[in-house]
Amino acid sequence: MVDRTYPPKPRPGDRVAVVSPSAGLPAVFPHVYELGLRRLREEFGLEPVEYPTTRVMDADPRDRARDVTAAFADPTVTAVLATIGGDDQITVTPHLDDAVLRANPKPYFGYSDNTNLLNHLHRLGVVGYHGGSVLVHLGRPGSPHPLTMASLRAALFTSDWYELRPAREWGDEPLDWGDPSTLDTEPPMFPGTGWTWAGPQRAVEGPAWGGNLEILHWLAAADRIAPAAELAGSVLLVETSEELPSAVEVYRMLRNLGERGLLAGFPAVLVGRAKAWDFTRPHTVEQRHGYAEAQRAAVTRALHEYAPDAVVVFDVDFGHTDPQLIVPYGGQVRVDAVTRRITVRY
Repeated sequence: MVDRTYPPKPRPGDRVAVVSPSAGLPAVFPHVYELGLRRLREEFGLEPVEYPTTRVMDADPRDRARDVTAAFADPTVTAVLATIGGDDQITVTPHLDDAVLRANPKPYFGYSDNTNLLNHLHRLGVVGYHGGSVLVHLGRPGSPHPLTMASLRAALFTSDWYELRPAREWGDEPLDWGDPSTLDTEPPMFPGTGWTWAGPQRAVEGPAWGGNLEILHWLAAADRIAPAAELAGSVLLVETSEELPSAVEVYRMLRNLGERGLLAGFPAVLVGRAKAWDFTRPHTVEQRHGYAEAQRAAVTRALHEYAPDAVVVFDVDFGHTDPQLIVPYGGQVRVDAVTRRITVRY
């Protein structure tokens, strides 16, 4: 078992790195990016530090890795934030300087394709933070969601236990970033539905591991996941992306993790609310409900076969839907099915 360290936290007034280890979308949507940077300064009092590839699309993976390494190496930088996800960070992590990352642990915030870097830090013994995006969350049209901001603020600046709470409203239909006028408009939201609990009525505590399911599947194919024995006892995080994988795909990906021996070792599983709308698939409300129900059934089937004794919570807001709660990756999580509470230690 690898001993994991919580990195020191930044303070208001500190410099924080803003990097694009995946897609360099700040180059395509500078108005959204600049809004995110302004809120980082005004809402959190942090001074963003950009790197050569932060605003570059299709940058060489070695250059992106060099920027991440430089951000960790810089003694004046106290946290590292990803601008957004993407689909090729798996080509970046092999070029990171692990000795630098180990010697200079810092809070790293990201989700989606950043599952690659979070898993990489996890294997190095550094606690990361699943969630947070300069474009998606800080650059949210209208105003930042208060639930997201409260969680991000606590994760950035505190080291205490923090209770995650079900969202009173949620959405999965972003506005068109290609139209700058939409930045003044709040995205459409639906009434909150709360969490759905399944499995035994008991309390579980363990370090969080997992992330975006599609990326986890890629990591397994690349043999970059720790042995099942090392991950046993962890609280599994599972969420899916805007690519809207089918229920059949979700089941098969989880089944494959089960065949690897992973699922049996997780005493609790947190399942992110399923994103069910995309610009390429603008589902109706009824279609979204159907998609989410089918995905829930697929997850339930896989866990019944490979982790029947796990405590399971569905529709936790930590994935590709809005708002987003931050979960410490490798940090402690308590899942209490008796009191129906989830708390995390930032």
